[in-house]
Amino acid sequence: MSAVFAGGRSVVDNLTGRFKAGVVTTGELVKLAVESIQWGFSDILARRFSWSEFLLQCWFMTRVSLLPTILVSIPFGVITSVQIGAAANQIGAQSFIGAVNGIGVLRQGAPLVTSLMIAGAVGSAICSDLGARTVREEIDALKVMGISPIQRLVAPRILAALLVSVLLTVIVAMTAMTTAFAIVVGGGQISSGTYLDSFVGLAQPADLILAEVKAFIFGFVATIVAAHKGLSARGGPKGVADAVNQAVVLSVILLAVINVGLTQAYVMLFPGGA
Repeated sequence: MSAVFAGGRSVVDNLTGRFKAGVVTTGELVKLAVESIQWGFSDILARRFSWSEFLLQCWFMTRVSLLPTILVSIPFGVITSVQIGAAANQIGAQSFIGAVNGIGVLRQGAPLVTSLMIAGAVGSAICSDLGARTVREEIDALKVMGISPIQRLVAPRILAALLVSVLLTVIVAMTAMTTAFAIVVGGGQISSGTYLDSFVGLAQPADLILAEVKAFIFGFVATIVAAHKGLSARGGPKGVADAVNQAVVLSVILLAVINVGLTQAYVMLFPGGA
């Protein structure tokens, strides 16, 4: 009996410990986000922002994420067009395929694909870079010299990730919608005029704004998580690898939860566009 109680107590202690660790991690993420925003704004206003690091990170993030993003967007557009086309044919609503394809890609598809690319490709690269600097004690060296690692390394990466996320969303949307258009029109389901008319008639500017807002928030969250895990890496190369894995998993979970919240908020604020 005592063994059963001991086993139950250990499970409770484990869950309690994980909950406390989650609370601590959340607080550290919020603190890092606030400090990064403060450093970014103050440095830009004081004209001491590291624009060279910003441009370098923009090029690096674009280089590691552009091709994978396009390659993911093409099959996404194919799957969307096939599934929506099949459903539309069953209910006799072929004329609305263009609208459903376009709006679905704008509201959900493009931001989600972008978030996965930012969390997977860009986030892992940021985490591994900062983690390697941490285990090599370069971060400690910056602190000893009186240089804030958040100011010097994190803030430029966040601003670069925000810009790249917004631009990648446009690329994803255009690639997926072009692919869907080619599949639907090329397959002879509907004419090109009907496809475009339905999309233009039902799509709203708020749909694109929603996609860009999602991309902006996703890029910020994924970069904060990656930077936090990188700066917290311990234990040599294995610690860096573990930090990268944790950063990607946590980013995907947070982005999925935030996406649901943003979508529900959009539906409540703009019921006519739902």
